[in-house]
Amino acid sequence: MNLLHRFLLVLFLQFHTLSAQVMTYASPESVGMSTERIDNLTTVLQNYVDSDQLAGAVALVARKNKIVYFEAVGQRDKANNSPMQTDAIFRIASQTKALVSVGIMILQEQGKLLISDPVGKYISEFQNTQVAVPNENGGYTLEKSKRPITLRDLLTHTAGIGYGNGIASDLWEKAEIQGWYFAHRDEPVLETIKRMGSLPFDAHPGEKYVYGYNTDILGGVIEVASGQSLEDFLQTHILDPLGMNDTHFYLPKNKVNRLATVYSSTDEGIVRAPDEGTMVSQGAYVDGPRKSFSGGAGYLSTAMDYARFLQMMLNGGSFNGKRILSRKSVELMVTDHWDKTKINNSNGTGFGLGFSVVNDLGLRGQLGSEGEFGWGGAYHSTYWVDPKEELVVVYFTQLLPAHSIDDHGKLRTQVYQAIID
Repeated sequence: MNLLHRFLLVLFLQFHTLSAQVMTYASPESVGMSTERIDNLTTVLQNYVDSDQLAGAVALVARKNKIVYFEAVGQRDKANNSPMQTDAIFRIASQTKALVSVGIMILQEQGKLLISDPVGKYISEFQNTQVAVPNENGGYTLEKSKRPITLRDLLTHTAGIGYGNGIASDLWEKAEIQGWYFAHRDEPVLETIKRMGSLPFDAHPGEKYVYGYNTDILGGVIEVASGQSLEDFLQTHILDPLGMNDTHFYLPKNKVNRLATVYSSTDEGIVRAPDEGTMVSQGAYVDGPRKSFSGGAGYLSTAMDYARFLQMMLNGGSFNGKRILSRKSVELMVTDHWDKTKINNSNGTGFGLGFSVVNDLGLRGQLGSEGEFGWGGAYHSTYWVDPKEELVVVYFTQLLPAHSIDDHGKLRTQVYQAIID
């Protein structure tokens, strides 16, 4: 092969690699949706901006592996009159959980762990855990956990571990571990997690759904089992293969001008959240210590990056020629794992390994499909995947707290009313 041919081949491969990381655009009609109907979503979202309920938002809808809607409304930052762009970067909080859950499944496929393993096998501080139980004096007593907590308990949020605000909140407060926000912590996340092991939890393993630090603990397990930091492991095994180039625990300085501002709902409209503080603030994602990689709520991302990840899940573990998981691992993740005899499931939704799962469409009472999986984040972002309709939906905004706003419901109705096949 001469030098010219080699040069042309290199250029071709570089172009092919770049294009392989971009989801394909198509007309809505080509995948059974209506352009006129899906475009009404822009009007609906703009109404929230015009009524001062949102500063701005980005929505992406893909069907049959084709992007049919990708629009931004409003402003990224109102004070600077900066328009929202589709490449805006958002704090995705609990949407981090899905990527970390996939990380655990990758390690299982590599033979480095089993999800049936006890957490204490990897983090010794969790070998002998305890539970706070209410007593007749209005306080609580401590009991030894009835059985060891497993990785599967953490994946399904049935380990009994909350966010430090349960009956023994005084001990969690004393340990300075409360709430989902980690970005300000000046210590490696595994050190924080180890200290959790000695604190009393809210329920015995497997007996109750308790939403809390479960996935942060899984992030610590990933570090121990892989020998890498959580940041490096996810970068190597998920972000890089999927081309998720704008997903970070802490924002590179050259991307700060793309970060959307956090706003808070008030009775008079929205106001800018303060620069400093814990959960309700702009957060320490730019100027923080950059040490604590929160597997439960740490990532920042774009709608396009997150759509790539979800399309991989919809595709059964692969995306653009890159296999992240086997089809069987994905199937297990998006199957309901809750024991109905123990966990109240009154809204038609159960939980898999890192995702909520719709198992009764009528009981839930919203447009969608049984088998749909998804979740959301504290900053009012949301997403879902509907395998029956081959649908991926990502909706990013930055509103915390979000009061008296029904945009999630209207987003859902606008997406499904646009399906015409």
